[in-house]
Amino acid sequence: MATINPTRMELTRLKGKLVTARRGHKLLKDKRDGLMRDFLSMVRKNMELRLKVEEALKGANQRFMLARSAMSNEEVRVALMASGEEARIETTYRNIMSVDIPDFETKTGRQGYSYGFAFTAGELDEAVESLAGVLPDLIRLSALEEACRLMAKEIEKTRRRVNALEHVMIPQMEANIKYISMKLDENERSSQIRLMKVKDMMLEEAHHYKEKAKERANA
Repeated sequence: MATINPTRMELTRLKGKLVTARRGHKLLKDKRDGLMRDFLSMVRKNMELRLKVEEALKGANQRFMLARSAMSNEEVRVALMASGEEARIETTYRNIMSVDIPDFETKTGRQGYSYGFAFTAGELDEAVESLAGVLPDLIRLSALEEACRLMAKEIEKTRRRVNALEHVMIPQMEANIKYISMKLDENERSSQIRLMKVKDMMLEEAHHYKEKAKERANA
């Protein structure tokens, strides 16, 4: 424990800091609880979307397998060498409990297939279409994954601050306030005892003078 100056000024200052610390502790706890609610909601959405994307990717992969069974590997490779669709991702942010959460918006410009239909199987068209269809959900899933990561990081940081206030700073300030109050009470009692002793000495001295005066008067 650092050296504390047991004065009334220091006591007033610590009491003010304690009030602020308790208020900050309550606000941080409310923030932590709010973050947890939003985080759990995002996790549920993330799980639902992940299952949907995984199922869609599984279907697209099956269609590609069918296409490869109807075409040679070289034909599939040549057909998919160039992309027939352009995709742009625009990022915006929204603030949730002081956390900047990204939102990804996909904008595509359809340019048609990059291959001709004369030497490709219809299964390849279906595979490409299914893969293009899952792209928006895949982008949304990546945004949700990043949002969950950022929220978890902020929750952990807020939790550490709450614990530091609750288990370290506030108890230490309360202990310091108790120590200073005890010291001030002890000093006040000592001062009262000294005053009482001085009063008794003065009364005794006055009584002594009074007795001396009587003796002189009787003589």
